[in-house]
Amino acid sequence: MTLMTLLLLVAALIGIGLYGALSQQSFVMLMMGLELMLNGVMLAAVAFWALSGAGAPQGQLLTIIVMAVMAIEMAMGFALVAAVYRGKQADMTEALSGLKH
Repeated sequence: MTLMTLLLLVAALIGIGLYGALSQQSFVMLMMGLELMLNGVMLAAVAFWALSGAGAPQGQLLTIIVMAVMAIEMAMGFALVAAVYRGKQADMTEALSGLKH
C-alpha cells in the first residue's frame, strides 16, 4: 500500500468518526466515534513510521502508548456513562441538560 492510500483511509476513518461523534445522541455511539478518530490517528502514525524507511522503533512505541491511552479513555468513559445512568437514568446526551452548572 502506498502512503496516499493509507492517508485516504485515515481521512475516511477520522471523517466517519467525526460524523458519528457529532450526529449521535447516545453515549455509546459518541464514544465509538471518538474511538474511530483515535484509530485513524494511530493508523496515520503507523503508516508514517512504516513508510519513512527509518526503521526506528519510535513509531511502534507511539502506537503502543496511543493504544494504552485509548483503553484508559474508554474505561473511564464507560465508567462515567454507567455513573450518569445510575444517577440520572439518562442514556442520551439530551437528558443531561441539568449538568451544565
